[in-house]
Amino acid sequence: MDQTGMRHGPIELRLVRTRDARALQTELLANRSWLQPWEATVPYGTVSFDMRVSIRRLLQQYREGAGYPFVMEYDGEVAGQLNVWGVARGSLCSATIGYWVSERFAGKGITPTAVALATDACFVEYGLHRMEICIRPENAASLRVVQKLGFRYEGLRRRYIHIDGDWRDHYAFALTKEDVPQGVLARWLAGQVPPDAATVPPTDRLTF
Repeated sequence: MDQTGMRHGPIELRLVRTRDARALQTELLANRSWLQPWEATVPYGTVSFDMRVSIRRLLQQYREGAGYPFVMEYDGEVAGQLNVWGVARGSLCSATIGYWVSERFAGKGITPTAVALATDACFVEYGLHRMEICIRPENAASLRVVQKLGFRYEGLRRRYIHIDGDWRDHYAFALTKEDVPQGVLARWLAGQVPPDAATVPPTDRLTF
């Protein structure tokens, strides 16, 4: 993908740029209470956060083929980030998607559209075969994303990622290239998403 990005309607997914640091930092600070329950943390300590440094690291991973860091925009405004990380080549050809969106842009279909665009690019342009999204059971908004796009439920991962100060359980969802020969976005727009693909079985459901 070139730096002009991918677009569907008012939603664009493009490679992050160093000059995005100020806009992203502003959105993160304005959305602290909205995002904190879902933010990755570091066990046994804290880390200082510098958005410019973070972007430089993400772009270095991009140059090395280890990740694909994107900005989500809505009508030209920065709305959040989507990162394809943990890229494994060789016999795996897989990666994981993570994302955040500002509260003021919630409900506009930005995240599912961006996830669909990114997954399609990973399958078609980046040579990947399997894409995974891991979501905290409490995160109803993210669960709606995988339900809309038909990511397949693959299991409960106990105390999987350190989030908001502790090790948290996650549900794992995935798609392979063979699942979506027509593309993730096209399948969603055509209303052809399997209705129960992302359903969590009763034995794995956690209550709060």
